[in-house]
Amino acid sequence: MSCLPRLLLAGLMGLALILVASAVNAASDSAFLATLNPAQQKAFKQHRTAKAKYARQLDAYWAQVVSKRKARRRKRSKRIQLAHSDYVLDFPPKFKGPGLSKTFAQRWSRFQARQAKKKPRRKSRSLPSISDFLAASKKHYGFVPTRITEREFKRRYARESLALGLTKVQVVRVYALETGGNGTADMQAGIHPITKEGRPISSALGYAQLLHANTIGELVKHGNTFIKRLQNMRASTRDPKRARELDNKIAALKRMMKSARSVPNDWYKHVSFAKTSRGYGMHAINLDGDIGPWLQAVKLRGLKDFAARKGVKNLSGEEIELMNLSGPGTGLEMMKPAGLTAPTTNFFSRRAYYVNKMVMNKTSAELLGEFTRRMNRSTKKAGAIEFALAFDEVRQAKLPRR
Repeated sequence: MSCLPRLLLAGLMGLALILVASAVNAASDSAFLATLNPAQQKAFKQHRTAKAKYARQLDAYWAQVVSKRKARRRKRSKRIQLAHSDYVLDFPPKFKGPGLSKTFAQRWSRFQARQAKKKPRRKSRSLPSISDFLAASKKHYGFVPTRITEREFKRRYARESLALGLTKVQVVRVYALETGGNGTADMQAGIHPITKEGRPISSALGYAQLLHANTIGELVKHGNTFIKRLQNMRASTRDPKRARELDNKIAALKRMMKSARSVPNDWYKHVSFAKTSRGYGMHAINLDGDIGPWLQAVKLRGLKDFAARKGVKNLSGEEIELMNLSGPGTGLEMMKPAGLTAPTTNFFSRRAYYVNKMVMNKTSAELLGEFTRRMNRSTKKAGAIEFALAFDEVRQAKLPRR
């Protein structure tokens, strides 16, 4: 089947789903209207008409955002400087009503809930958790991470960061924002690092909250260096048990690299592969005391290197985090004069914008300000204080003895 028929089929299927959804909503509205008196029916119809108009306004707004984004991409490819006019400069429209009274809204919500119970539920696919990462890693690669104490993990992370030219302030502030200041080496987004309560909301893991696709990308780029370092550690140890442990890690990492390089070196391909058992099984290396600190520090250093190649140096922790959150290229664009004053809708997908409450209703400059407020608060937490002390301990250990 050629590309065009596939696209046409996908479009027709999408249209069919929209029509079905519209028909279901109309049926639900009609059923609810039947429970209302004439005055209530009038109020409800006015509300639903206004909501439909608002939905069209939102669609038009986001269509403009997408159009401007494509135009900016073309300009960047031609090295044309971006201006304020290249961005949508207003925020998404807000619903202006008429609304429903609190009692009426609750009644409508209860009706919808009852209708939802009558529909067959689709089984939702749960996100993989740490236990899934560990099981897949052992199954596919024979890898079991060496777990070390938080204090020692922070020391190793600090040592690697300083060796790579990252500063204590940069790393600790990123940690403070990403983990709330109390993150653990095995913290997964959605799971409280101390109580371990909650459920995964993404694959983000560790002090820098790397996604499983990030881990695959870093393995492709730096896997040979990781293996070489493990081999050097193996050559310097005289402990037979430690030697066997390192031999197993080297063999497992080689298997992971082969698997990671079996797909094209492209972010979207890595995202797709990361959803498979073989893909997310690699994510367990973030938990390893030998590999995890290297991996995460190298990822942050990669953001700094990317910025330097674009002529941007001396990044703050907030600026590194902006690149970490939105992507390196997008983060740098948000820091430029035109990008700083633009609403964050210009830089995130529609879904991502509404999912991440922190970015909503802010310009890029205001988002950086929000980072600063959160970082200032979270660096006072116990985990961030311990991390900062780890950097001091590593520095002192390098000082010559008097």
